[in-house]
Amino acid sequence: MTWEIIVRFDPPPVDKKKTLLIYLISLCSTTGHYYPSIFTKAKSSEKGTKEEDIQRAAQSIDLALKYEKKNKYFYLLASNIYANLGQFEKATAILETMIKEVKGTDDYLFELAALYLYNKKPDEALKVYDRAEEVMGVNEVSSQQKQRIYLERGKTQEALAEGEKLLEAYPDEPRYVLGFAEVLALNGQRDKAIQYLESFIKEHPEAGNAKMVLAGFYKDAGQEQKSRDYVKDVFDDTQVELSSKLLMLGTYNALLAQNKSKKIIDPELESYAVMLFKKLEVNYPDDAEVHLVGGDLYMTLEQDENAKKEYLIAVRNGSGSFEAWQNLLYLETQTNEFDSLIAHSEKALELFPNQAMIYYFNGYGHLRKNQYREAAYSLEQAKKLSSANPAFVSDLNGMLGDCYHSTKEYAKSDKAYDEALAFNPNNDLILNNYSYYLALRKENLEKAEKMSAQLFKNFPDNPSYLDTYGWVLYERGKYKEAKKVMEKAIQTGQGTAIHFEHYGDILFQLGDIDNAVKQWQKAKQKDGGNASLDKKISSRKLN
Repeated sequence: MTWEIIVRFDPPPVDKKKTLLIYLISLCSTTGHYYPSIFTKAKSSEKGTKEEDIQRAAQSIDLALKYEKKNKYFYLLASNIYANLGQFEKATAILETMIKEVKGTDDYLFELAALYLYNKKPDEALKVYDRAEEVMGVNEVSSQQKQRIYLERGKTQEALAEGEKLLEAYPDEPRYVLGFAEVLALNGQRDKAIQYLESFIKEHPEAGNAKMVLAGFYKDAGQEQKSRDYVKDVFDDTQVELSSKLLMLGTYNALLAQNKSKKIIDPELESYAVMLFKKLEVNYPDDAEVHLVGGDLYMTLEQDENAKKEYLIAVRNGSGSFEAWQNLLYLETQTNEFDSLIAHSEKALELFPNQAMIYYFNGYGHLRKNQYREAAYSLEQAKKLSSANPAFVSDLNGMLGDCYHSTKEYAKSDKAYDEALAFNPNNDLILNNYSYYLALRKENLEKAEKMSAQLFKNFPDNPSYLDTYGWVLYERGKYKEAKKVMEKAIQTGQGTAIHFEHYGDILFQLGDIDNAVKQWQKAKQKDGGNASLDKKISSRKLN
């Protein structure tokens, strides 16, 4: 690591020194480094700083100081050079000499102290900060640096004394009060910090930031009501930054989420959080982030309609939050708003063209609208973007299997189903759809029977899965076994028109024509618009 060098000169020196000064400028320039301050580390340049160049610069600046002992810029340059060489003792000595010999250089005491700190001499730095206070009075830089030094050395009382001294000098400066209160709290004196803040707020009732910090202290102390009272005042204060209010509301939302995970119900906290949000909604009606936080809050409270409304406002007002779009799309799937889902997912894709979840939602919307080719395109895009998430890819393959079956691209459909089952052989939805579609196509029935039998074993009382197994057995010509399975499906009390129609078809194959017609008639009662049933009933035979 190198130190950069900068030459800052007064008006041109007398002629006898001009040649030397020009040489110094030239030499420092060739290093490729210019350093604005003693205590700032340099960045490497393309040329780099050659140590021999800096050594020559040191010799030259020493010579320059012999000629010009009252030029502060020579001292500063010399200090920079020796700091660059790692000779901190000499660098600090040069600054000490400058402050002693050159009037008006007391403001460089801070740089001197910083250089002592860099040289790991905190005691010397403390002395310099004391000297700075003698010259300039109590000031922020000296006090805060001394506090830091004391705290790092475990001298808490001395650090607190420095904080109190700064407060006494500037009793109306909120930054100093807040900083001191934080130091107190971090060092086990939270009650004292609360007293300072209460006193300050009494004298400065407009101090919103102080109220915000105090609210946090009261919350940590378990005095929830006092904390909430101050938070309420903060939310009414237009001088407090919105970002701080959003952060506070987010904290309450996180607490509600934590309660939810523990099955803890706190109606008072829920009502309080909603009240805070409504204050923001009134004061910042067009701010996208406000509505985003509102959506998150209502999601936590399981008020899906309110959450959806807030997310929609957030995205319409320009929210660039991926989570806002994703949550909006998710909520639209829950309420079967597939037209909105498609429209909003297409808008979201303009903002997030490489997000698999957006393609997923778009594909899901098209699939539920029976727009299979559009669905397949989006789901394939989601699949390409999700190679690192095999579980999600498996779900996508299941949906693609459904899409390609509906477009009669059966080879693609079977491949998608097989890939899904390779990841999770017990995926019941895929086992059901795959085996049933094979039965409808009368293809690979042995495989279909194996899959549906596995489904029956895992879910022996599911009427839909029982129907699938029964129908696969029917297509395999195993009518007696199919009859037993279909009767079990109907006995669940959840029989649909398709159950009764399938049961009638099985009975017909077993020669029980009268009962077959009765089952078809029951199916007709549940599905009056099925022309195929009318034909079966009237002809008393299969179509």
